[in-house]
Amino acid sequence: MSKGAKGVPEEWGAGAGLWLRRYHDGEDAPVRLLCFPFAGGSASYFFGLSRLLSPGVEVLAVQYPGRQDRHAEPCLESVPDLADAVVAQLPPDGKPFALFGHSMGALVAFEVARRLRGPGGPGRPVRLFASGGVARPYRPEGSAGLPGDGDILAHLRSLGGTDERFFASEELQALILPALRADYRAVGAYVPPGPERLDCPVTALIGDADGRTSPAEAATWRERTNGDFELHVLPGGHFYLDACMERVAGIVADALGAGRPVRTGA
Repeated sequence: MSKGAKGVPEEWGAGAGLWLRRYHDGEDAPVRLLCFPFAGGSASYFFGLSRLLSPGVEVLAVQYPGRQDRHAEPCLESVPDLADAVVAQLPPDGKPFALFGHSMGALVAFEVARRLRGPGGPGRPVRLFASGGVARPYRPEGSAGLPGDGDILAHLRSLGGTDERFFASEELQALILPALRADYRAVGAYVPPGPERLDCPVTALIGDADGRTSPAEAATWRERTNGDFELHVLPGGHFYLDACMERVAGIVADALGAGRPVRTGA
């Protein structure tokens, strides 16, 4: 289990403990937020957001296979496969929930929402938060077919937000590149559905200096819902969330009717 994570209830099943991480108290919260990380990312990226929203929102961060404590497991190389796996592990307790995905995670969260439109199961999400991306695939400029490691590293560096020590360390790259390769393949192969729309409201969030996605492109999430739509443009690049965590927590809390987050400390 990733550092600092609390266990999830045993009745959710053994698989839920692998896929879902809870870092702070929130069992008694009226609403749950499932968070989906970016390509190469892990559940712990959402530790800060969980801290700010607890205890008013129960935050569960998704841990994809092939990273951190799941590094020995094979990665999944398909956005639909990731969505299917997450849906199979969703808590069965009927608590209202929303989805928050950043970059690649926004695609996975969207596909999870699509799978929950029918009757039965854990229910439909009350809102989708799509951060740092649009519902389309990404292929590094100038690359043909699957991106190579050089393409991936160049693109990652262009996004900012990654410690330069990673690019200088072959040891670190050997640990993280397998997950990055799988995730970039998943996003590159993703085929968005046609005019299909969700019924839940959608909130799009984007950095004003994101070199990959413009605010106008982020606004195209409006075309993916029959419900209400909001767009929030925040200062920063692709990883604007790092510097705007408190503002994002406020946007989430307001949208979910959970009150303003006031947490401080660990």
